[in-house]
Order: sequence, then structure tokens, then C-alpha cells
Amino acid sequence: MRFSVISAYFKKEIKELYRENLLWYLYGIPFLFIILFGYGIKMEVIDSRTLILDYDRSKSSYELVSKFENSKYYNVDVATISTQDGLDQIKRDEKDLIIIIDSGFQKNLLKGQKVHIGVFSDGSFPLRAKTLEGYATRTIYDFFLDKMTNSSQINKLILINNRNLFNQALRDEEMIIPGLIAFILLVVPAMMSTFLIVREKENGTIFNFYASPISKSEFLIAKLIPVLILQAFNIFVLWFIAIYLFDLPFRGSFSLYVATSFLYLIISSSIGLLASVVTSSQIVAIIFVAVITVIPGFLYSGMIMPISSMSGEAYIMAHIYPVMYLTHLMYDVFLVGDGFNGSQNISYFLILILYAIILFILSYIALGKKLK
Repeated sequence: MRFSVISAYFKKEIKELYRENLLWYLYGIPFLFIILFGYGIKMEVIDSRTLILDYDRSKSSYELVSKFENSKYYNVDVATISTQDGLDQIKRDEKDLIIIIDSGFQKNLLKGQKVHIGVFSDGSFPLRAKTLEGYATRTIYDFFLDKMTNSSQINKLILINNRNLFNQALRDEEMIIPGLIAFILLVVPAMMSTFLIVREKENGTIFNFYASPISKSEFLIAKLIPVLILQAFNIFVLWFIAIYLFDLPFRGSFSLYVATSFLYLIISSSIGLLASVVTSSQIVAIIFVAVITVIPGFLYSGMIMPISSMSGEAYIMAHIYPVMYLTHLMYDVFLVGDGFNGSQNISYFLILILYAIILFILSYIALGKKLK
């Protein structure tokens, strides 16, 4: 391994990145990603447009209505229009949720008989509908629990002690940002390294490599090092934004965060490098990298949908792509803090090392030393 050759290529790559103004994208795109997605992805539904049809108009029904009115999750309108008119408001996208309190609500409640409450939500967006349904069910349950506090028998039967671990306030930021950092460290370095070799193919400067005595390993390492060094700065920038802008906790080891992130920079850069080796034009290379990084980064990372809830082919695909392993380690260093005390974290870290080795070997094999 001749370090003088690698140093010469390093200087050349830095000059080209500077000349083509790619340094702005190198640091600007990660910043835009974490700001736009960090503030834009919200799983919590607040101020949902809620219509309550109170056909009982009793003291108990008023108390139930006040439960909804005093919650941040609902923006409540109370009316006594027909049920069909209320459902038509959902159809016209004027309401998101309708609560129907039947007549005889208080009478049946006092008699200890079953009471019927209708909950209708707009199912055009299933995730939002399920969320609203859960909110409404919990609000109604809280109402009945308050009504039954004077009953010693009920208190003996029901005992609820809720506690949310690792994200006690259930903040969207604490769910999204660690996974978003993993997504950025996957997509941006891969995109930047996509141009490293295919650009030389299009410009014709790849013939300098064909005619020179430089080995394939020296050439690949010389191409990777500038991207790795420049992207390493983003590891600290993303951590700073997560901690001080989004107010995330950091319960794990900072050295583990840096080591894992830098290891993943090698993986994502190697993905882009491999795409640059096997393609012959920049547009094909960038589309190829976008397909194999952006889509899996959202679908199979565990950022939006937990891996444990996947089954069949989706579960297998999630374990094939390396982003799932980094996402798990990011959640650990930010929210859990188990580190290498957990056997799963150790195995995931070793799997990432294996990915880095395999991707570099594939790039080495695919790179030819002569014109095809």
C-alpha cells in the first residue's frame, strides 16, 4: 500500500469536490434532512377536527363532552344534527372524528346497563384513523373510570399503572430523530460517493487509472478516504442538532455513537462506490443508489414501522439491509444506554463490520483495470 499514491488522489478528489461546489451539498443536505424531516414527521395527532353528537344532553353526557374539550388532541364542535349529516361532514373532509352519544346515556349509566357510544373516524388515512380511535377510546375509558371511583368493588377489579420506558413523554422527536440520523448516514454518503468513479468514466480520465501502476485497492481507498473524512464532520453536527435543537436525551456512550456512525459511513460510502463501479453514467448511478438507499431507509429501518411488527418477506428484507442495525444502535445510544452490555448490540455492531468488508470486496472485484 503506497501512501504517497493515496495522498495524491486524496488531494485530487478534494480539489474536484471544491471546484464542483459539492462541499455545500456535503454539509447542507444532512442539515436540511434532519430539520425538514425532524419537524415534518409527526405521528401524534393534535387538534383533530372532532364533532360530538350529543343526543342525551344530560349531566353525564356533558361531563363526557368536557373530557374531549379539555384535551389537546381534539378541536371539538358539539351539535345535535342527524347522524347522516355528521357522517357527510367526514365525507366532505370537514371533520376527522365523530363521537355519537345516544339518548338514554345517563339513564343506562346510572342503572349499570350497557351504554352505546359511536366512534367514527376518517379511514382514508389508516394510521391517523387508528391513532384517533385509540385517543377516543382512552378518553371514554377515563370518563368511566372517573365515574366508578366511588365503587370499592370496581377499584378492586381495576388497577392501572401506566409507565412508558425510554420515552416517557412519548415525544415524536425521540422516536424520529435517532432513526433519521441513521437514514442520513445511509443516503448522503452513498449519494456523494456515487460520482467518484463513474464521473471519471464519463470524462475519460479513468484511462489514467487504466494506464497507471496503481492497484485497485489503492484506487478504491484513495477514492473513499476524502468522502469519509469530510462526512465524519456530519457525525458531530447531527449529534449536536439532536441534543441541543431537538432536546433529545443521550443515555449511551459517545464513543460508541462515533464508532458506529463512522463504521456506517464506510458502509454507505461503499454502497455508492459499488454503484459507481458497476454503472457507466452518473444518472444511472444516482437512480440506482436512490432506489437501494432511500426506499429501504424508510421502509425497513424501523424508524416508522417497528421491525417486530413485520412478517414474512418484509421481515427478511429488513434484516438484509444494514440500515436496520444502525437504527437499533442509534436508538440505544440516545434513549436506552445499554451499549455493549447488550448481546444484541454487539452482534449488530459485528454485522456492520461484516457489511463494510463485503461491500469493499465487491467493489474490488467489480472494478476492472482495463477498458471493457
